[in-house]
Amino acid sequence: MRFLVLDPFHGAAGDMIIGALLSCGADQKQVTRAMGSVVGEPVISTVTRCGINAIRVETQAPPARRTLAEVLARCDEADAPVEAKALARRVFARIGEAEEKVHGSRTHFHEVGADDAVADVVGACTAICSLGVGGVAVLPLALGRGTTQGAHGVFPLPAPATLHILGGTGIPTRLGDEEGELCTPTGAALLAEFVSVREPALGPYTICAVGYGAGTRDPPGTPNVLRAMVVEADAGALPQDCVDILETNVDDVSGEVIASAIERLIDAGARDASAIPSIMKKGRAGYLIRVICTGEKTAKFAEMMARELGTLGVRCTPAVHRFVAERTNETVEVSINGHRRTLPVKCGWMGGRIYTLKAEFEPARAFAADLGIPVRDVLQAVTGAGWGQVLQRGRPPHEK
Repeated sequence: MRFLVLDPFHGAAGDMIIGALLSCGADQKQVTRAMGSVVGEPVISTVTRCGINAIRVETQAPPARRTLAEVLARCDEADAPVEAKALARRVFARIGEAEEKVHGSRTHFHEVGADDAVADVVGACTAICSLGVGGVAVLPLALGRGTTQGAHGVFPLPAPATLHILGGTGIPTRLGDEEGELCTPTGAALLAEFVSVREPALGPYTICAVGYGAGTRDPPGTPNVLRAMVVEADAGALPQDCVDILETNVDDVSGEVIASAIERLIDAGARDASAIPSIMKKGRAGYLIRVICTGEKTAKFAEMMARELGTLGVRCTPAVHRFVAERTNETVEVSINGHRRTLPVKCGWMGGRIYTLKAEFEPARAFAADLGIPVRDVLQAVTGAGWGQVLQRGRPPHEK
C-alpha cells in the first residue's frame, strides 16, 4: 500500500504543501483548475532554496475578509472533485473552531479568510486526493518562535490558533531556535486533517517519489521547503486511521434510554457505540457508555451523549490510532428451501486475502421472516455460501 510521508522540518504553509505534493506527482492540471476556479490561475514555478529545487505556488489573490459560511461556499463552488471539496470544508471547520476558541465569537476570518487561503486549501486537498495514497504520516513539525503582527495586533509565535489546531492530533512538534512563523494556521489545519497514521507504524517501506514545496522566504543556511515522500509499505501490514474515544458513566438511566441513545449515535455517524456494565460508587450498578468517532465530529457526539443520557461530563481521548483491516461489501446468492435470494455480506481483507466474512443481519432477518425459519439458519447459510463465492472472486475489487 502507498502512503504519503510529510516532513515539515522547516514548518508548513498551504503553498508549501501544494508544491510538495505536485513535486511528488499530484495532478497539476487538476490542481491548477481547482485553484483557478477560486481566485484565478496560480503561478507554478521551480525555485531553489539553499541548493534544493522546489515547486513554488503563488495564488496572487487580493486580500479579503470573509465569514466561515462564505469561505465554505467558495469551497463548494470550486471546480474540484467532490472528495476534495469535502476535505477542504473539514479543514476550514478546524480553522473556524480554532479562531473562535482563541478570539471568541466573531463575524469574519482574518488572515485565513483571504482568497489565497481558500485557494491553498482547495489546491492542497485536490492534490492529495489525486495522489490516491492509502494514508498520511507527518514527521516532527517545526513551529518557530518569537512574535508577529496580525489582525489583532502583536501576538506570540507559534500563533494561538495554530497551537489549538495541532492540539490532540498526535502530530509531533518542536519549537526550535528560529525566529518567525514557520507553521501557519492553514498549514497546521491541512496537516491535522491529512494525518492518519504514525510513521513508525508503517514499518519498512520503499521510497517511490520525493518532492519539495517552497515557502515564500529564502533565508540563508536553511532550505525553506517542505519535503514529501510517497512510499510503498508492506502490503501485509494493516493500515491505521485516527479516531477519538468519548466516554461517560451513568447510573440513573434505564436500559431503554441507553439503547435509544446508542441507536441515535450510530445513525448520526459514530463509528461504534457501546454500553459496558460497571459497579459505581456506593455499589450502584451503572454503565460505561463509549463512543468512537472521527475528530471533526467529537463535539457533536459529546453534545448528543449529554442530551440523550443527561450526563454532566463526557471524557475525550483524542487522536487514538487504530489498526483497520480493508473492508468490502459483497453480495452472495443463497438458496434455502427452494427460495433463492441475493444478500449482502461484509468482508475483511489482509494482505490480499479474505480472513473474515459476516452476513448483514437485517436482510437476513427479513429473509428468515419470509421463510418462517430462525434467523440463525439464514445467517449460517449466507455465511457458508459467502465464503465459497467470495473466495472464488479472489482479491479485493481495487486490487484486481
